[in-house]
Amino acid sequence: KLLNKKVEMKVPQVMVLSFNEVASALGGPDKLMAGIYLQVEKGITGSILFLMTREDAYKFIEIFTGCSILADINITDIQKSVLLEIGNILTGAYLTALSDLTKINICPSVPALAIDMMGALLSVPLSRYAYIGDKALLINAEFEEGSHKVKGHFLLIPDAASFAIIFKALGVNFDGSS
Repeated sequence: KLLNKKVEMKVPQVMVLSFNEVASALGGPDKLMAGIYLQVEKGITGSILFLMTREDAYKFIEIFTGCSILADINITDIQKSVLLEIGNILTGAYLTALSDLTKINICPSVPALAIDMMGALLSVPLSRYAYIGDKALLINAEFEEGSHKVKGHFLLIPDAASFAIIFKALGVNFDGSS
């Protein structure tokens, strides 16, 4: 509705990974990424990150603003705001879908944006939850608007009890069998 254009979202892959596997699954700890981070509270506890390469973040900004960004130029505060709002909307939609599917009330915090290396982006949520769990849910998604294709990754890092709640609500044993 914001764009008055059709944007399609494809979810080609969902994986449960150990914390040690996350960075390598997304290109390695040194890969430059944009990340929108939210805390998750109420029905489950944890963090969610919406991650994309810097190039894909620039494509998203271009789709929403109509302005191209040169690869070697830092983005403006307005462009950061656009990217933060895109991430907030997409992450909110993902959490709403998960909430509807599991019948669990999920409440996200205010989002934060950072553009940094993957290892740095993952350090905050992993340091918060590594002592009580070691699994994350990675959902790779692709967005299309006209000729633009953008890849993004949702990374849900719930605490161990919340992981069990989600899997039970989905009718899947915590060990991955159904």
